[in-house]
Amino acid sequence: MSLIKFDSSKLTPFVHKNELGEMQALVNAANTELRDGTGAGNDFRGWLDLPVDYDKDEFNRIKKAAKKIQGDSDVLICIGIGGSYLGAQAAIEFLNGAFYGKEKGKYPIVVFCGNSLSGSYLYDLINWLGDKDFSVNVISKSGTTTEPSVAFRIFKDKLVKKYGKDEASKRIYATTDRKKGALKTEADAEGYEEFVVPDDVGGRYSVLTPVGLLPIAASGADIDQLMKGAADARADYTDTDLKKSTPYQYAALRNILYRKGFTTEIVENYEPTLRMFSEWCKQLMGESEGKDQKGIFPASANFTTDLHSVGQYIQEGLRNLFETVIRVENPTHDVKIPEDARNLDQLDFLKGKSLNYVNEHAYEGVVLAHTDGGVPVMTVNIPDQTEHTLGYLIYFFELAIAISGYLNGINPFNQPGVEEYKRNMFGLINKPGYEDLHDDLTKRFNEAK
Repeated sequence: MSLIKFDSSKLTPFVHKNELGEMQALVNAANTELRDGTGAGNDFRGWLDLPVDYDKDEFNRIKKAAKKIQGDSDVLICIGIGGSYLGAQAAIEFLNGAFYGKEKGKYPIVVFCGNSLSGSYLYDLINWLGDKDFSVNVISKSGTTTEPSVAFRIFKDKLVKKYGKDEASKRIYATTDRKKGALKTEADAEGYEEFVVPDDVGGRYSVLTPVGLLPIAASGADIDQLMKGAADARADYTDTDLKKSTPYQYAALRNILYRKGFTTEIVENYEPTLRMFSEWCKQLMGESEGKDQKGIFPASANFTTDLHSVGQYIQEGLRNLFETVIRVENPTHDVKIPEDARNLDQLDFLKGKSLNYVNEHAYEGVVLAHTDGGVPVMTVNIPDQTEHTLGYLIYFFELAIAISGYLNGINPFNQPGVEEYKRNMFGLINKPGYEDLHDDLTKRFNEAK
């Protein structure tokens, strides 16, 4: 039985009763492509069995390294871009309060960089870091991706200056390729603790590998329960029957809506600690499906906050949107609304009520308003914000998006379009091997002005 309760009941005005059943044969075929490895990208399906088929010795080394970081560092600087950081940041935010920080005898703050080329961001991070004790987890399969490589060079230099070369090497944890690459070569030479990016798991599917597990564990999370949640989802989601199998229902309904002109999906939440989970979803969806001039465009919104910014557009703008709400049935905490004798804010009708009570009815009101306004709404209901639920939720979305990609006739596991901007950037900054592009690219850009 699924831990996740998927609610598509509000799709009645948009999806006819027979349509989901008509998708069954296509879903069965997509599932066969995925499970049997006959579909495109079949060498990147390692995530399917990862929750039970992972290196247990390495997993124990991750937990040991996390304890060392907890003991000697106030801060863990996690360096990576795309799938090398989004999953970990989403998980840490999901599992911790909005203002968590290191207290004596507890866990380090995990911060993320190497995901942009902003000098201001790194300057601010360096200033904030000050004289705090820190370690670095650098995550890169090749070790030559520009954004994380630049950040690693900067913080490696700071480690050496603060602790000396030998101690600095003990505070660097490299998550990289098993056999090759610049980072692997450096890690071997300098004696960094090493963890492996599996060959058969792409970046956006890698949160349950050492890519995500080390920073998540360092933050104090129970990664055994995280993996158990994903393993339970794997066991629960083997039946493709669209009458009961929730990730397959979701994949099919997304494609039904897409073919009717609903080309943008907004992943939404009503808990601020799910903000980065929506960002992880955006990468999972965008890189998996945006190919061959087709695919659902992923967006995100944080409610009720964004109802005061994009809410008007969702309600009355172009009718090419549909919404997927991730709703927490039992939020971690709550606050009661007090009585105020003067009642100047006219809120006394809510005295004694909780914020979660108001938030829940805001969700219900928004669903009704947007549905009435011509926007399809689906809801992914999760029971709580624990490690077990998070692992389950991660697997739900990974499976659904893989199936959705095959339903749309694309390879859900590659991302060829990501390389084009890199080629241009390398030419413009005269990276060795790209110098011949410099003059032409500079001329073209200046002409565009």
